Amino acid sequence: MAIAPQQVDIDEALTPGAFDALIDARSPAEFAEDHLPGALNWPVLGDEERARVGTLYVQDSPLAARKLGAALACRNIAAHLEAHLADKPRGWRPLVYCWRGGQRSGSLALVLAQVGFRTGQLRGGYKAFRAHVRRALDELPIGLRFIVLCGRTGSGKTRLLQALRQAGAQVLDLEGLAHHRGSVLGALPGLPQPTQKRFDTWVWSALRGFDAARAVFVESESAKIGRLSVPPALLARMHEHGSPLRLGTEDAARVALLLADYEESTLDPEALCALLEALRALRGGERVERWQALARARQWPQLVTALLQEHYDPLYEHSMQRSYAGLAQAPQWRIERGDAAELAALATGLRAQFDADPTPPAPDTAP
Repeated sequence: MAIAPQQVDIDEALTPGAFDALIDARSPAEFAEDHLPGALNWPVLGDEERARVGTLYVQDSPLAARKLGAALACRNIAAHLEAHLADKPRGWRPLVYCWRGGQRSGSLALVLAQVGFRTGQLRGGYKAFRAHVRRALDELPIGLRFIVLCGRTGSGKTRLLQALRQAGAQVLDLEGLAHHRGSVLGALPGLPQPTQKRFDTWVWSALRGFDAARAVFVESESAKIGRLSVPPALLARMHEHGSPLRLGTEDAARVALLLADYEESTLDPEALCALLEALRALRGGERVERWQALARARQWPQLVTALLQEHYDPLYEHSMQRSYAGLAQAPQWRIERGDAAELAALATGLRAQFDADPTPPAPDTAP
């Protein structure tokens, strides 16, 4: 016997194993902006269909819009049933949601329940999930102990984070989640940044998976990574209660690491020159034009050295002094080459010290 869909609160919806599938009934564009982790997109109305219904609602009447919406929804739901239900057993339990837990998810959930599945409908829809994420981003950082990797541009912070993850440490890679390296030249070729909501969801998902009894390694960041904002409570926790760890990397190694990381920028000097234009107001036209001349001449080591000395290093010093009081007294680890073997050894030592002791001693290599 079919039963009505069950109204489910967000806490139950996010409980591992509570449902066999999370089904997002919103349009593909809404789904792409953000969605519950692991959700499948079964749109009850497509993007163009949703726009048609909305236009009819405004220009004609709510009744006309509902008639059209119902006809389109029935066709789409039938297509989803034919495409996705053939292999689902009697005990399959889906949870369906839409924007506010209204007609779109209600229609799909009702049909699934009538088929005989124990179907849930998320009370409040995606809006309830978004509110949960926003609250959690304010609360979760408070219970975590952050070890903040501080170092000038090119010091190997991101590479060290990767080595720490491979060594079994807990790592929050904000630049990886943001698909950006955090500078005016930091866009990743062929990999656009996510929406702010999607970035927030990824950060929330990472934070909720950490063991609060262990350290979390994170790279020092400003308030924005590309066009995305770091959650304010997380940034405040890093700045005010994080334990800064200074990386002192040799200048030659910094240049080599940056040339390797930004190799794609050397393939198109004119595109790089266009990006450097963004620094004209801050650093002056004469200096930017000198940098552009180095790029056009493909004098890459000279360009990287000039950018570090004249732009990135002064910017870093100002930012770090503002964000991390007492950074100058924090322990420092030296990086001579920045190769994989050196970073792996450093990561193993850091993980052992920081996971074992909330107040790690300064290493023998500190100056």
